[in-house]
Amino acid sequence: MNNRTLCAAAALTFAVLPSADAHEGDGGVVTYASDHAPIGGMADHRHKKGEWMVSYRYMYMDMSGNRIGTDEVDPDTIATTIPNRFAGAPMMPPTLRVVPLEMPMKMHMAGAMYGLTDRITLMGMVNYHTKEMDHRTYQGGMGTTVLGNFTTEVSGWGDTSVGAIFGLDDGSRPHAQVNASLVLSIPTGSITESGRVLTPMNMRPEMRLPYPMQLGSGTYDLKPALTARSRAGQWSYGAQASAVIRLDENDEGYALGDVFEATGWLAYEPRPWVSLSGRLKATSKGAVDGIDSSIMAPVQTANPENHGGETVEALLGVNLAGSEGVVRGHRLALEFGVPLYRDLNGPQLETDYTLTLGWQKAF
Repeated sequence: MNNRTLCAAAALTFAVLPSADAHEGDGGVVTYASDHAPIGGMADHRHKKGEWMVSYRYMYMDMSGNRIGTDEVDPDTIATTIPNRFAGAPMMPPTLRVVPLEMPMKMHMAGAMYGLTDRITLMGMVNYHTKEMDHRTYQGGMGTTVLGNFTTEVSGWGDTSVGAIFGLDDGSRPHAQVNASLVLSIPTGSITESGRVLTPMNMRPEMRLPYPMQLGSGTYDLKPALTARSRAGQWSYGAQASAVIRLDENDEGYALGDVFEATGWLAYEPRPWVSLSGRLKATSKGAVDGIDSSIMAPVQTANPENHGGETVEALLGVNLAGSEGVVRGHRLALEFGVPLYRDLNGPQLETDYTLTLGWQKAF
């Protein structure tokens, strides 16, 4: 059975459920697909007392090509004109002679939520990363002669998140919530990953990999958020403001940049079991604060200043929700995003697209 047949079968399974018809006053209670935010959103909803929900998300991000500010920049320009922060140290050329070309990232996220009361929901999440970065190494200290390409790869558990969602409304409006959440990220992910590289002098040492290739932040991070969502007929909508605030410096002497994000979405439900969503997300991320003294190489990712920036992303999604039978309480969702605007502290790899696929089960 091919993927198209599987997708059609899944959609049919949800579509043939009795519709029970939509509203609590009509003789039944319907699970609406849009009662949750698009799957790329987090900490958007709370649960009733005693209710559990488990979830799994798969996220893929593809980054290729480089950008300084809002302008694209080619590898030859980086290798011949962008100063190397570590120039003057032994074996260090004056410019960046190793240039990242592409970085696919995969993340598996498993989470659980529990309704402690009708207004307080506890939550936790773990994640597993796989990261690859392709590089081009230029020969010697100048010119555009390519010595060769190499790839570094890491995989492992990332940081762990625990926290709670607090209801700010009284729950009297069906399918509408206003929630505040507070999550603590615990530094369980490694920040000492290493790999073999190709230097401009044609050597292949094992070295500490730069910041984007590490699995965690190394710091305790506070993640507050404020979310509001509601519906009108077959339309639903919501917005969220969130942040990632680094509370300390890690053991290697740095902290990743703080992150501030605002997102809003609009969804349409042709039937209660399916919704189609559109979402905009704006993100501002700071540069790395401090430096890991073991990360020193003629590559842009080793410079703490070449991280962060401002981005705006457009995302399209679909949510499916089961109300009865074997699929009762199950949700399937997909969201695909592309950048609309990028102003990066570069040179820095730019994101081409993101894909999030998720499953949720309430019981």
